[in-house]
Amino acid sequence: MATLQVVNSDLQQSSNAIENRTKEYMTKDLDVRRGQQFSIKLTFNRSLELQDNLKWWTQTGRSQSSSKIIVPIPSSSNGKSWNATAKAESDNVMVITINSPPVAAIGLYVMGIQVQSGESEVSQSCGEFILLFNPWCTEDTVYMKDEAERKEYVLNESGVIFNGSASSNPPTRRWDFGQFEEGILDICLKLLDSSIEYRRGVNRDLSHRGDPIYVSRILSAMVNSQGDNGVIVGNWSGDYEGGEKPTKWNGSVDILRKWNQSGPVRYGQCWVYGGVLCTVLRCLGIPARVVTNFASAHDTDENLTIDRYFDEKGKSLFDSADSIWNFHVWVEGWFARNDLGPKYNGWQVLDATPQEESEGSYRLGPCSVTAVKEGDVNLPYDTLFVFGEVNADIVDWMVYNNQRRRIRTQTSSVGKFTSTKNIGKNTRLDITDNYKFSEGSRKERQSFKKALSLAPSSWSRPANAPATVAFSATNMEPVPKPDFQGTFTQSGDPQVGHDVTFTLTLRSTSSVKILLQIKMTAIAIVYTNAPVKDILSETQPVTLEPNEEKKIPFIVPYTEYESAITTDNMIKAVALCEDEKGGKLLVESVMKLRSQPIVIKITGKAHVNRPLHIEIIFTNPLSEDVENSVLTVEGSGLVKEPITIELPRLKKNQRSMTSLSITPYRSGQRWLLVDLTSEKFSDIKGTLEINVSST
Repeated sequence: MATLQVVNSDLQQSSNAIENRTKEYMTKDLDVRRGQQFSIKLTFNRSLELQDNLKWWTQTGRSQSSSKIIVPIPSSSNGKSWNATAKAESDNVMVITINSPPVAAIGLYVMGIQVQSGESEVSQSCGEFILLFNPWCTEDTVYMKDEAERKEYVLNESGVIFNGSASSNPPTRRWDFGQFEEGILDICLKLLDSSIEYRRGVNRDLSHRGDPIYVSRILSAMVNSQGDNGVIVGNWSGDYEGGEKPTKWNGSVDILRKWNQSGPVRYGQCWVYGGVLCTVLRCLGIPARVVTNFASAHDTDENLTIDRYFDEKGKSLFDSADSIWNFHVWVEGWFARNDLGPKYNGWQVLDATPQEESEGSYRLGPCSVTAVKEGDVNLPYDTLFVFGEVNADIVDWMVYNNQRRRIRTQTSSVGKFTSTKNIGKNTRLDITDNYKFSEGSRKERQSFKKALSLAPSSWSRPANAPATVAFSATNMEPVPKPDFQGTFTQSGDPQVGHDVTFTLTLRSTSSVKILLQIKMTAIAIVYTNAPVKDILSETQPVTLEPNEEKKIPFIVPYTEYESAITTDNMIKAVALCEDEKGGKLLVESVMKLRSQPIVIKITGKAHVNRPLHIEIIFTNPLSEDVENSVLTVEGSGLVKEPITIELPRLKKNQRSMTSLSITPYRSGQRWLLVDLTSEKFSDIKGTLEINVSST
């Protein structure tokens, strides 16, 4: 009798993909989720006999260095181990159903059949499969019980990222995650295989890949390029020669493909890191969402105090290692914390932006959001740093002749309007309360004091940290409290190309006349609040009658900021107001200028594999001609590779229309994303949601 051999393997990708909720992946692989069964159909060279003893085997990776998992056919399951059952379809055709344990390592597996007939034994490979985390499986540590949440945080390929300055209605940036696009799953697995942990010990690394804590921590390091040739090179200088401006990117797919082809991609900033990390987590099956924290502290020395220094004109002195970013973007992943206990399950902060080292690598997290709120900053990973980002205190100092004097202390100015996308909507969901108790409340101060008590009693600044400010003397007596109040307001809806106006409103709280000296400065900044270039300064005396309110306009002409403003389109106004008694008031405001909108139109309905006509309409907002304008068009399911179109000269205030044809290749709700950049303005965005029919 001939030795039993497999002559054909049918991995039944289509039916398995439906059962495992992986049908959106554009791969040729068998993609399945752990804790969920899948079936393969095997055709043998002859009929199966009673003496044929079959076993199914699998092992991680293709290197054959990992140990084989071998299970008899049939075998029963205890819920924690692999098992396989079989059903004969004909004399020589068998369907084998495999159940993976919900704790199995994710990644690429090879599998095969071991046949023992009498004294002969044959082992054959019958294919490969990729195993993913499973948010639908109750025993998986990434289990998420709500279907609407799973749809949003695992299956949704498009999102919005909030930016700008702290407000209840911040600007949005649409981001194309594209986690199911062709090649992205393989690239995500390549990221894991490129990590320092993998290179240090393959088998040890593979054995830990069932733990989302371990996997997500590796990915938070690999999405940046610091120290491990990861995906994105960061740049906050305002000079992006040799790469793309961070504002250019519309999504993760092009970035990940570029890294796969030629290594680290230039350049990114926090929202780019956040968008790419969210893509990778969702692709591997970990529920994830992008979070924006406004007025976000970077507390380098982790003493929960942000020291800011200003000169006598109110200009910031950025010699301090600490800073307050207008906004900062990170990611939350959803999984259990078996290392900490069930109290800390749920959303975990992960940040790929290379800010500070964590255990020797530029990464952050996973850090339990619950631990941050409770002030449990002694828990892993990087909880103290995240606590500072959302709840540090601010101390402002005035610097005189190398001496400093405290102006004010603010206990509720950090961590504003912490935001993420609403489930099933493009609106903002405020999650500030997830990170801290209400500002000024007893619980919030208790949490702060607890965090302070758990912080290291002594701190040694890393060698790469910015130098702190050194002073010959410190006057701890605060500057006299002024008898007036002040705020900045912004006029209208400011747009690049137009003059912009900050209005300083001063109100006397005194019963006598006050004579003031006002020093106002406008500065072009990047979103981290770091100055790039001074734009304009002016000084003027102001008289406030008893209890009088006075409005003082501060106009910044386009001709003044045109050559100074960065791609972030941000201008910061600072007013230092001083009265005759030495009372000082520092007032700040950041204005994010909007860009002229791009209008996108389609002709007819969108269908898979049918050409679709697109019109892109833009009006030059400047009263001058603009050269070297380039359109970039992309969108998962609509455009397989970014389309680049060079535009002719745009005359002043000219309306321009560009026509093109695209061919959608996937059905469902899709987003077309357009970027327009030129020598005069950068990265103007346009988006359009398109419903693509499968017929």
